[in-house]
Parts: sequence; C-alpha cells; structure tokens
Amino acid sequence: MHKIRQTIVGRGEIWIKIFLLVALLISLVACSSQAGTDDSAKRSESQTKQGSQQQLVIYTGRDKSVVDDFIPKFESAHPEIKVDVLTIGAQEILERIRGEKTNPQADFWWGGTQSSLLTAAEEDLLESYKPPFGDHIPALYKDPQDRWYGEMLLPEVIMYNPEMLPKAEAPKDWDDLLDPKYKDKIIIRGVLKSGTMRTIYSAMMYRQGVTTPEKGYEWLAKLDANTKEYAQDPTSLYLKLARQEGAMSLWNLQDIMIQKETKKQPFDYMYPVSGAPILVDGVAIVKGAKNIAAAKKFYDFLFDEKIRIEMAEKYYQIPTLSTISKENLPSWLQDVELKPLEIDWQVIGNKEKEWMQYWDENIKGKERNSH
Repeated sequence: MHKIRQTIVGRGEIWIKIFLLVALLISLVACSSQAGTDDSAKRSESQTKQGSQQQLVIYTGRDKSVVDDFIPKFESAHPEIKVDVLTIGAQEILERIRGEKTNPQADFWWGGTQSSLLTAAEEDLLESYKPPFGDHIPALYKDPQDRWYGEMLLPEVIMYNPEMLPKAEAPKDWDDLLDPKYKDKIIIRGVLKSGTMRTIYSAMMYRQGVTTPEKGYEWLAKLDANTKEYAQDPTSLYLKLARQEGAMSLWNLQDIMIQKETKKQPFDYMYPVSGAPILVDGVAIVKGAKNIAAAKKFYDFLFDEKIRIEMAEKYYQIPTLSTISKENLPSWLQDVELKPLEIDWQVIGNKEKEWMQYWDENIKGKERNSH
C-alpha cells in the first residue's frame, strides 16, 4: 500500500513539473510575440518618420538636361520622396491628364504653356493651391484661382546674325521687319508646326486689331514678301543663319541665348521697343493627386530663389519670382528690360487656329511668287 502511495505521489510531481514547464514556454512565447509586435511597431513608426512610402509622379515638358540636373537635387533635399518623371510635350501632358481625370496618375505638371494650363484649369483638371511664394508672382503670370503658377518667361524677340548684320542696322521693332531693305534677309521657322512662331504671328494679328483681321493679314503678307524661306525645324533655322543664308529671324530669347552662349553660334537679339509677346511657362498640381504633400514640396523647391538663379545661369530661364534682386541675376539677364505686349491670351487661344489656317492657305509664299 505504501508503495502504491509513493507511485501516485511521484506521478503527481511529474505532472506538476510538466505543467510548470508548459506555463514557462507559453510565457516565453507571449513575451517573444509582444517583443516582435513592439519591434514591428517601432519599424512602422520609423518608416513613417522617414517617409519611405512617399512617391511623386511628375509629367514634364522640360528639357532632359534640366530634369537630369534638378531632380537629383530635389531627391537629395527630400530623401523620403521617390520621384518618377515622364518627359513628354506640353500638349501630350494635357491630353494625358484629361484622359486620366477619373483616376489621376500624375501629381505634378512641370512645364506647361500658358494656353495648355488655361485649358486644363477651365476643365477642372488642376488643384487650387496657393504656395508660400504666391504673392511674389505677378498677377500677369499666374491663375487668379491659384490653379497654376508661371515658372519662367519666354519673350519672343528679333534674332539676327551680327556677322552679317551689324546691330545698328538690325530692326528695332516689329514693323521694321516690313522694310523692303530686309527682303530675302529673313528666314522663318516653319510656322504651323512651331508653337513659338504661331504665338508670334498671332500676336502680330492681335496688334493690328482683333476686329480688323484684314489689317493683320496685310501685315503678315508684307512679312512674307521679305521672307527668303521657311526652315523645317529649329536646327535647320540655326544652321541657315550661321551660314549667313539669312540675316535674321523671329525666335524666343531663351533659345537664342543657349545657342549664343552654349553653342557659340553667331547670334544676337533685339528686344522690340514696343514690347514682346511673353509666353508664360508654368507648373501645377494635378486635381486629385495621390501624393499632394510631396507635390507641394516640389512646388516650394522649384521656386526657391537659389534654384531660380541657378536655372537662369545654366539654362537662361527668366524667373517670374519678383523677390530676386537684380544684382543676384546672371549678367545676361540684368540688361533685359521685360516689356510685354499687351495681349489677351484667351483671345489668341480662341483665334490662333483660324488665323494660322488663313495665313497658310492664302498668304504663305503668295507675295514672293507675285513678284
């Protein structure tokens, strides 16, 4: 009987030990699980702080060299943001954003013509956002409802080859181009395929009066009479002027400066005394952007004074930001007096197609062939 009792007690001790061991294991697993949860929470919090999940999708019409130069600088300043860039034409950007309206794929539009941005704003494709620098952009160069802001200005001016035509003999204003002494000295970039030339020609039509288009057509006919030929593309235009096949043209100031200073081409310009059509090239946040916080940071980055000055120095961009003092601008820009032609860009946007079609069908080459 005593032996039986010892056996029972022995077995009871074994079960107690097993129970204690199981309890210990459960406790260890629970602690490990809690520690894992705490570590996971800490990692999640760390990732959130680092912003590792932030992304920014940009559609841009900017030149690849500008994109390759400044996107890494933004990423360096904001390592928490991953940037994806799609480089396409301004018109294609508008069409993409329009097509993606119900499910926006882009966050930021970098480099759009004033005409394209106006259209996008009217179609409710752009987010209304007033950036910190908003009051330092002149009203002429921004949307009154803060849907887009002008980043840089593109004055359209008279371009000439000083080796062929001394500055004193170059035309000082638009109407001087019609002087018979300049016959066969003007080469024009093919108008219909060039946004720059369509803008200049439309501005000349506007100068003569919107309600009297016949006066504008007469002006363009006189210019056509002095025009030697129409170059197929900008490269062809530069080549012909450098070879002195023509002495002058009409073009945008930024590209003239790039050709003159960077490519060392024999080009210079006259800023028309009556004023120049000044194109506004701007930026905007896409309506319904998935990464609007990152888009706002890129907005601020682009309009930082140091960035604007660097872009003026390297890429001959004329900033819209009014806070930059003249002495901080590059030397080439300090001498430029930006006198704009008074133009209603909405009217030009509505009339451009009609005017250019008439010019192409009824004026181009007609004056030359009649002599």
